[in-house]
Amino acid sequence: MIKIGIVGAAGYSGVELIKLLLNHPEVEISKLFGNSSVGNRIENIHLSLRGMISLEIEQFDLAALNGIDLLFAAMPSGSSMDIIEKAYTTGVKVIDIGGDFRLNDQTIYSQYYKHEHTAPQLLSESVYGLSEWNKEAIALAKLIANPGCYPTSILLALIPLLKNGLLKDELISIVSYSGTSGAGKSAATNMIFSEVNESVRAYKVGSHQHIPEIKQYLEQFGCKPVDFSFVPHLLPTTRGIYTTIHAAVNESITEEVVTEAYESYYSDSPFIRLIHPSIPEMKDVLHTNFCDIGFKLNDNNSLVVFSTIDNLIKGAAGQAIQNMNIMFGLNQTEGLLNCSKKKKLLLA
Repeated sequence: MIKIGIVGAAGYSGVELIKLLLNHPEVEISKLFGNSSVGNRIENIHLSLRGMISLEIEQFDLAALNGIDLLFAAMPSGSSMDIIEKAYTTGVKVIDIGGDFRLNDQTIYSQYYKHEHTAPQLLSESVYGLSEWNKEAIALAKLIANPGCYPTSILLALIPLLKNGLLKDELISIVSYSGTSGAGKSAATNMIFSEVNESVRAYKVGSHQHIPEIKQYLEQFGCKPVDFSFVPHLLPTTRGIYTTIHAAVNESITEEVVTEAYESYYSDSPFIRLIHPSIPEMKDVLHTNFCDIGFKLNDNNSLVVFSTIDNLIKGAAGQAIQNMNIMFGLNQTEGLLNCSKKKKLLLA
């Protein structure tokens, strides 16, 4: 059994991790860590977990890592660098769901995340956990930087097109929409129900922290420089991400060529669903680890690509478990599609 610890267990991603891991036949959740929630039992904070798990949330320290094989860090960016550094140096494998180890340049990190990186020596040690594109490196990794939710929806849709040289060297327009859980549980006036309900708004235009991540990995996996604009929007929903991408394609490109590009890379990817000629709908991926991709090729040699995921699953906890499965030599779908063994109630 893989013994698991979760830092930030009471947050949105932490609770999603718990629910998914309870269905994983090769996992035992050993420790839950937090800050303001320390001393409380997880099932008393999240009543939906009653009868499923009963563990007290602890304050993190090095001694608590004893016997843990893998630590998930599900905390806001900037909050877990010290914890991850300590876990890594003691030999515990780590999957960071936050954004602290996704970028290879600490100056760019500070520019977009608005604070200094306190463990820059680990940036070169971290492996980007885009499961469908980095499996070999993930399998050998000790520290995984789980991709951001927006980048996941964008990278999975664009990389095959870039790899196959289908797009012209022109500006790619990316517009994404996210549910409010993407902002985490921190209270903010502009996130309360009466502010977001019956409204849609763009935010962090030109300054969103995922911009350098999108650029770095489009170019790394797509193998060419990319010029793009990215405009995120907030939806009055709890969860889900919907991305629409506009790009110019070469004159010879047909629907069959675009389809072949996706199928050639994703035919063995259990969580990628190419649903062309249909247009994806966000409701069809909620509470799953799927990414649904569709496209429309227009007569003016423009291509519109649609991609949708659940930001808390494929954009966070689900992809983290997919990466864990790869790290430990398990089937990628274990605990996400395959739930073959009934889990016992964990009592502390």
